[in-house]
Amino acid sequence: MKDGAPAPAPKLESFFAQLSNTPLADAFPGKRAVHPFVGMAPVPDEDVPGHWDRIHATPRQNRAVAYVHVPFCENHCLFCGFYQNAWRPDAGAPYVDAVVRQLERFADSPAQEGPPLQAIYLGGGTPTALSAPDIARLVTALRRHLPLAPDCEITLEGRVFSFDEEKARAGFDAGVTRVSLGIQSFNDAIRKPLGRKTGREGILQLLETLVALDRGAIVVDLIYGLPKQTPEDVAADVRLCADLGLDGLDLYSLNLIPGTPLLTAIEKGKMESALPTRLGDFFDAGEEAALSEGWRAISTTHWQGSLRERNVYNVAVKTGADCLAFGAGAGGFLGGVNYRINSDLKTFAELAGTDACLAPGMMRQAATAPVHNAVKSGMERGLLDPRHVDRSIAALIPDATSFSAHAAPLLKQWTQAGLLEAHHRFHRLTRAGRFWQVAMTGRLLGWLGQHPNLKDL
Repeated sequence: MKDGAPAPAPKLESFFAQLSNTPLADAFPGKRAVHPFVGMAPVPDEDVPGHWDRIHATPRQNRAVAYVHVPFCENHCLFCGFYQNAWRPDAGAPYVDAVVRQLERFADSPAQEGPPLQAIYLGGGTPTALSAPDIARLVTALRRHLPLAPDCEITLEGRVFSFDEEKARAGFDAGVTRVSLGIQSFNDAIRKPLGRKTGREGILQLLETLVALDRGAIVVDLIYGLPKQTPEDVAADVRLCADLGLDGLDLYSLNLIPGTPLLTAIEKGKMESALPTRLGDFFDAGEEAALSEGWRAISTTHWQGSLRERNVYNVAVKTGADCLAFGAGAGGFLGGVNYRINSDLKTFAELAGTDACLAPGMMRQAATAPVHNAVKSGMERGLLDPRHVDRSIAALIPDATSFSAHAAPLLKQWTQAGLLEAHHRFHRLTRAGRFWQVAMTGRLLGWLGQHPNLKDL
């Protein structure tokens, strides 16, 4: 291929699934991720400050959420690719001070105006590493300076090691409505080699305390495919969540991220994770256990144990909502651009509360983003709605070829492969389809990239 020449379009068959009697194991060669910047283009560095000023000088128009980053951890868990800064107790209060300054400055900008926020997520890092007074102070500032919907979901993410009843009460008193704790596994033989410090008994004691408080939704993250783990372990963890009276759980596949200690250990032969062809067995065991307990899937990775759990933030950010970003390293999306707040703690503290641009770089959204979001929204729910996708296409190009007509060969083949089934006007993902949802979404977006009316946008 000559320099500058466009890459040849992939063969249509490359999007198809393998036909077999075991689609959970071998429908696709790998769980290819949907790149968050698909179709986006970098904003030239010299234009970034101007974009920053523009998006903050313009009232918002779209549904929105907010993300608040607390970039500290007590230790680096082997599987985690988000570790940034070692936790120091004396770092908490100054950091919250800086975030509050950023919130105060945002409250004075026109971007504060617009649809009320549907959810706020305090993530990290480890937000629960903050002291009880600092948790309360931060949540109180969020409620004071941001325009929140009456039913706004406010999630405090963290880990058992750094959390207790005092911090929970402080968060709930300030306005937290949801606590999400990274458990990964309740099995000590699986947890300890991963760098998790709290044992099973400590986890159960805290979760029982949080449930008894009855102040908000209590949810946990579980991971399958971990070293030493079996499908039976995953099923037992899910059933235990139900026994504890939790309100929800996330069930994620282990993601071996380059540069993490876990992948390094696996590459050196010191640890061994589940074979990729076995991951479907883990998912199958977890889903079957959730169904047996009467839980309901509200996305392809999230289960609802009670009506208190809604998972608003996670679904919103995966399906095109604007996201306001606060704190060092926080990622956001506003005014058609993705941005990330400067992750250097000193620089962030110096600039927070000023009119300076806090984002060192940005990515501009593609014109086809509304179409992509319509696809991702349906696939995330496990119920793809052609009508919703067609409306998004028609908003860009009236009288364009319909999604159903363009995607018919692919959707038919996936149905034959056991990944989809008809459900009224929808294409509903089967259990195998839910397992392969991310890989299918990536391929479906690639297929749409060849749509005769969209490919040149």
